Amino acid sequence: MPQCPCKQCSQQIEFPIELNGQEIACPICGKQTRLYLPGAPNIKIPKFDRGGPVARSQSTGPVGPLATKLIANVEKVVVGKRDKIILTMAALLAEGHVLLEDVPGVAKTMLARALAQSIGASFKRVQCTPDLLPNDITGASIFNPKTTEFEFRPGPLFAAIVLADEINRATPRTQAALLEAMSERQITVDGNNYRLERPFFLIATQNPIDHEGTFPLPEAQLDRFLIRLKLGYPSIEEEGVMLDRLHLEHPIDSLTAVAEPAEVVAAIQAARGIRVDSKVRDYILQIVHATRQHEAIILGGSPRASMAIFRMSQAVAALQGFDFVLPDDVKQVVPLVLGHRLILKPENRLRRMTTSSAIDEILNRVDVPVITAA
Repeated sequence: MPQCPCKQCSQQIEFPIELNGQEIACPICGKQTRLYLPGAPNIKIPKFDRGGPVARSQSTGPVGPLATKLIANVEKVVVGKRDKIILTMAALLAEGHVLLEDVPGVAKTMLARALAQSIGASFKRVQCTPDLLPNDITGASIFNPKTTEFEFRPGPLFAAIVLADEINRATPRTQAALLEAMSERQITVDGNNYRLERPFFLIATQNPIDHEGTFPLPEAQLDRFLIRLKLGYPSIEEEGVMLDRLHLEHPIDSLTAVAEPAEVVAAIQAARGIRVDSKVRDYILQIVHATRQHEAIILGGSPRASMAIFRMSQAVAALQGFDFVLPDDVKQVVPLVLGHRLILKPENRLRRMTTSSAIDEILNRVDVPVITAA
């Protein structure tokens, strides 16, 4: 019989093949865990009640099995946030960046650290404060008296996964130092360009409650982030599992790598190859153009938003083991991609209208294309 590890205690569980995909109580620790066949994608993208599932046959691409291993490994540290881990993984495959906006202490930093350790990649953390300078994160040229020459000392941005903690506490000048790295994956210091190696993934956090001593991110900075996520508080049961795991040591201290950065780069290339039908492409364009013409929106989606929806839809399809994108994939990612990019008119905000309700209206107005099997 096939075996799969319990996501709570990591012990192998034997199960009949007909139970694949179902949740059972682990016979060892008694916690609920999902069974899956080794090597098969065990990923279900969270739905937003925008349509039922569409039947598709899965392919044998490299993305699904790799993501299944990574997600299961990250879940050893981050409990009860599977949906957010999956969406973060999709952003990584789309070569975008994630803005985590939530209260302190809900595992925002742990998510970034666990992901970096799972792929065996370099990880750097930047604690943003008002006195942080651009050279503190990009690097600077230091004079070496032995060689009588200036030598470049790279900053924390020269890492595979970078965590910008409390990004809204940094000054606008320091925030602007991230723009080139986020959009062009290079850094310019003293007139010299330095390329950032793939994968380069930036996770920024900010506290939506505390506004004292903060500098709100401008629209140009927000547009660089592929998606915005909120982790939320865990349930009582999930928080109890966290306390049990922390009894002797923190799980992050014993987390080992289950993949290599080269595998992630190969998965990114495979996600880029996911087919997007011309009807689906036009559907994306119609949604973004509808945001620019909506009567309640003063700032609609940019062309970068169209590209973000395109790439994110490819990543979502690849994660589930599919080799083409359906309109249903686009519907799932639109709220995540456009939610932080749109700005409502002041009179509509006074009427307590939200960007989510405006996106709902747009998705209901734009006709969904019908895709036929070729």
